[in-house]
Amino acid sequence: MEFDQQQPMKAIFLKVSSVVIFVCMSTLIKAAGKDIPTGQITFYRSAFAMLPIMAYLAFRGELIHSFRTKDVTGHLARGFVGILAMSFGFYGLIHLPLPEAIAIGYAMPLIAVMIAALFLKETVGLYRWSAVLIGLIGVTIITWPRLTLLDAGGIGTAEALGAAAVLVSATLGAVAMVLVRKLIQTEKTPTIVLYFSLSASVFSLATLPLGWADLDSRALLLLALAGFCGGVAQILLTASYRYADVSTIAPFEYTSIVLGLGFGYVLFGDVPTLAMLVGTLIVICAGIFIIVREHRLGLRRKAARRHMTPHG
Repeated sequence: MEFDQQQPMKAIFLKVSSVVIFVCMSTLIKAAGKDIPTGQITFYRSAFAMLPIMAYLAFRGELIHSFRTKDVTGHLARGFVGILAMSFGFYGLIHLPLPEAIAIGYAMPLIAVMIAALFLKETVGLYRWSAVLIGLIGVTIITWPRLTLLDAGGIGTAEALGAAAVLVSATLGAVAMVLVRKLIQTEKTPTIVLYFSLSASVFSLATLPLGWADLDSRALLLLALAGFCGGVAQILLTASYRYADVSTIAPFEYTSIVLGLGFGYVLFGDVPTLAMLVGTLIVICAGIFIIVREHRLGLRRKAARRHMTPHG
């Protein structure tokens, strides 16, 4: 990745800002209510996200060029997988305490390592496999109290399904990450962002015949604001990678759990359990280890290329 210039503090500020707004987006969706179909939620999330995204691209003079693509099929596949990931994630979000939904979602980069190793044939060493295993143990600690409520009935079953849905969402999100890594070989970032919102809106609109809820003005406003926040957060996140590399920025994703704990307690009365706190700490440590390890391996590869003697 080429940077405009190395400005790590600016990159971190943009990343943390995106995290804050993404958590606000999740909070708005959760506040809208449990009785809204996830397909309807994903439509508002995707459609209203296009407003700030298109305005931003128009401001940069990139809107027309962003519609040009060499891989329509790739964008559709990424959009379909992405909309499924969002749907499962939103189901879990509205049936789980906010901090737990966020924490279980941290499984996505761990699963992405496994998918990259199995399907992209990327080399994953013992250290990263160990970190993935430890991280998944942390996820199990977080989810186990919910999953063991399957036999309890009532809200216990809903929470268990919510935890399972977030895990499915994390897995699909990891697949989407792999699809994006393929797209960036031929597509520009604005094109990927724009086509995801477009395809996600169309795919989620297809759920209308399945039955959407009649929204009151409050729920409509909350979902519209959630979508707008999602678009703004995506812009900030994309912009953050213009000023620093991934290994510098990625660890700040975990600030979302602090915000989730605060918002969950103040707005929804969610009190974190000991299992949730312990499991989250394990997952965060495993994730940061993978990020640091990947950064060091990247530096070694660059050093090896610099010292490589050409043959011929």
